[in-house]
Amino acid sequence: MSLGSSLSKDKLKAYYYLMRFDKPIGTLLLLWPTYWALWLASEGTVSLKLWVIFTLGTIVMRAAGCVINDFADRKVDGHVKRTKNRPLAAGLLSSQEALALFSILLCIALILVLQLNLYAQILSLGAVFLTILYPFMKRYTHFPQIILGAAFSWGMMMAFGAVNSALPISAWLLFFANLSWTVAFDTQYAMVDRDDDIKIGVKSTAIFFGRFDVFAIFIFQFLSMALLLSVGLIYSLSWPYWVALLLASVLFCYHLYLIKSRERDACFRAFRHNNWVGAVIFMGIFLSQLIM
Repeated sequence: MSLGSSLSKDKLKAYYYLMRFDKPIGTLLLLWPTYWALWLASEGTVSLKLWVIFTLGTIVMRAAGCVINDFADRKVDGHVKRTKNRPLAAGLLSSQEALALFSILLCIALILVLQLNLYAQILSLGAVFLTILYPFMKRYTHFPQIILGAAFSWGMMMAFGAVNSALPISAWLLFFANLSWTVAFDTQYAMVDRDDDIKIGVKSTAIFFGRFDVFAIFIFQFLSMALLLSVGLIYSLSWPYWVALLLASVLFCYHLYLIKSRERDACFRAFRHNNWVGAVIFMGIFLSQLIM
């Protein structure tokens, strides 16, 4: 059945949920780092065109990532408490409908990418590759969070490519800072499903690190902060940025406090709270460049 057939109210609602439009936290966790890169690469003078393209592109690619993730997990989501009601697992949509939606989202993303320079267009191929690769990695490695971190960070590379047609060392430092942060918060997320994942054979960093999971998250958070500090030094950012890093560090400590009991709800709350880390760091970059 094609996407265009039988678009009833219930079907549209299922597509809406498949793209996770009801859960914007994933989009925000993608948007904030992309904005970090845009503002740093543009030295605080981001054009409206680039802002619109990268904002819409992030929303579309996050939706596409959710669709292909649920397609990959369609046979296991029904066995996990948190995901058993997702549209594909619940039989509200077919695999063909999901793939059709994924193709449409990629076409929209392509239209947006074609508005950028050739350098960014070439880089966009990496975004598509990582988006498709990630969902299938949890069957083969305990580190799918690293692939997710690369996928969540690739928009930053495209931002630098679109502005500067180059990837300076600062772009790579930002890339690995965000990758480390993503591994930290997605390990928190994986702690929510750890018991179910072990039963069905899905791998994750939460399973790999075991009783050292909280310590591992601390290490990734520390690495992220250290890399962000180096970025601030390279750009000679002013005091709002350093205050932002201090506040982000405090938020990290709060997350570690939340997850120390390893309770599902507390781990999920810590994961969702990472939105504030991204927002605080962006405000630090924005205000620092504003007063420079």
